[in-house]
Amino acid sequence: MLPLDSDASVVVLAHEQFPDRAKTAVGVLRYADYDVRAVLDRARAGDTVADHVPDVADAPIVERMADALEFDPDALLIGIAPIGGGFDESWRPDVRAAIEAGCDVIAGLHYFLDEDEEFAALAAENGVDLIDVRRPPDDLTVSEGRARDADADVVLTVGTDCSTGKMTTTLELVAAARERGIDAGFVPTGQTGIMIAGWGIPVDRVIADFAAGAVERMILDAAEDHDLLFVEGQGTIIHPAYSGVTCSLLHGAMPDRLVVTHSAGREAIHGYEAFAIPPVESYVDLYTDLAAPVAPTEVAAGALDTRALDADDEARRAVEAFGDAVEAPATDPVRFDASEILDALR
Repeated sequence: MLPLDSDASVVVLAHEQFPDRAKTAVGVLRYADYDVRAVLDRARAGDTVADHVPDVADAPIVERMADALEFDPDALLIGIAPIGGGFDESWRPDVRAAIEAGCDVIAGLHYFLDEDEEFAALAAENGVDLIDVRRPPDDLTVSEGRARDADADVVLTVGTDCSTGKMTTTLELVAAARERGIDAGFVPTGQTGIMIAGWGIPVDRVIADFAAGAVERMILDAAEDHDLLFVEGQGTIIHPAYSGVTCSLLHGAMPDRLVVTHSAGREAIHGYEAFAIPPVESYVDLYTDLAAPVAPTEVAAGALDTRALDADDEARRAVEAFGDAVEAPATDPVRFDASEILDALR
């Protein structure tokens, strides 16, 4: 569990990325219990969150951490997850200001703040915690192929690309299931999900041999407390960089059913635009064929991110076409209602 209270007051760093390229920031705003006092974005300073993301709690957008300190935060949360998980040196003054003001710092980077000599010394001097949520446990092992022994149904979100709404779809399905009185649990596998849930293992930081084992551990642990588990997916099986993480999730979780996610209008892999996204319908066989030798599964539903489409009727038509392509019920779980596909997953 994170050493920070779930209802702590935080400032979210999203410099020059908010909202479209700061999915961690938006995920925390939408789903976490933190009291977000301000967002740091030097390009949008003077705006408010509601100017850009109207369906979450509002907060001012300010230029630097020094400006945000007037809101008396408990912590600074880095709300950007760049490709490769590196630390942008332009953030250093804000992190330094947060530590010197007695704020904890939460980061989901591959660059660990507690290994940065300056930050570690400042944190010790000021008695604050540097919380690197992408640091996995030290005692992970290889998978034993036991996830199907879990006393719970398991649903895994998979995607046609990164950033197609796998975490969002997972959390919306958890909420929809709980509204129906179903004992549903969320299994977080990435830095943003861990920040929201307060627990989890960052699968993309785990030694390759142990990645499926890390997923298996989470499934077996969470199944002790819930009847239905929704597992946060990562990447895509055809990604030139991240396909190994996706495969480890698929084999480690041994899901009973899959939800395929896609972003309307996306034609190439994000950040790797030389690689085209194959036809959506081809992903059904890609995922189910890869899973079959380990634990057969099926694509039971689809979730389409329709943010690129302005009109609801246009979005509905896109959702219908997407459902036809994956041969399963589909929806946009944010724009419409996740409960539309919940029956297919039960």
